[in-house]
Amino acid sequence: MKNVLITGVSRGIGKALAQKFLNEGYYVIGTSVSGNVDFEHKNLKVVQLDLTKSASIDASVDEIKSLGLKIDIFDNNAGMLFDDGETKLSVEKLRETLEINLIGTADFTEKVLPFVNDRGHIIFTSSSAGSIFETDYHTHSHHPNQYPAYKISKAALNMYMRTLAMRLEKEKAGIKVSSVHPGWVKTEMGGEDAPMTPEEAALHIFMTATKENIETGQFWFKGEKYKW
Repeated sequence: MKNVLITGVSRGIGKALAQKFLNEGYYVIGTSVSGNVDFEHKNLKVVQLDLTKSASIDASVDEIKSLGLKIDIFDNNAGMLFDDGETKLSVEKLRETLEINLIGTADFTEKVLPFVNDRGHIIFTSSSAGSIFETDYHTHSHHPNQYPAYKISKAALNMYMRTLAMRLEKEKAGIKVSSVHPGWVKTEMGGEDAPMTPEEAALHIFMTATKENIETGQFWFKGEKYKW
């Protein structure tokens, strides 16, 4: 049985993704801020993780280590949007956003790395909002000039993914690293007008996560490379 670690499984895409992997026969280690979720499965282990707190990150890593498992797929799904609808950058909200979407995620990833299978796949749930191409004045962006803190965090996350991929190519050539754009999804963040369900987004992420011989260091959407 293969093992997958997914952050933020209490709701939205993370919950749908955890349930998809469970249905496909994986053992799932899922995290949530409270340490609880509203679904159960014999192959589900839920770990408490608050990405804004170093002590919580360390405790969750210790708990994962104690399971004695090698992680085949590691999906950094957890993320937050604090400046929805805003066009002016709030430095306070930027700090808050980066703490979860980038710094806590990177801290957790670095500490989990020793438990990732030598042929494993590390994935970051990013967003088209993090694509610099999408913000080009000459393109018809799906993201008007809104939520700058969130955009900055996802662009930075993509760069962390890229640098990690290059590093692991030299250190552990078998580990692949990817970012994925999940699409505009009906979640608390995406809203009711979004065209995709969490289950549809989870299916596309699952297909990318389990793809054989995927090219490392790339940004994906529905199995195709996405413009940065």
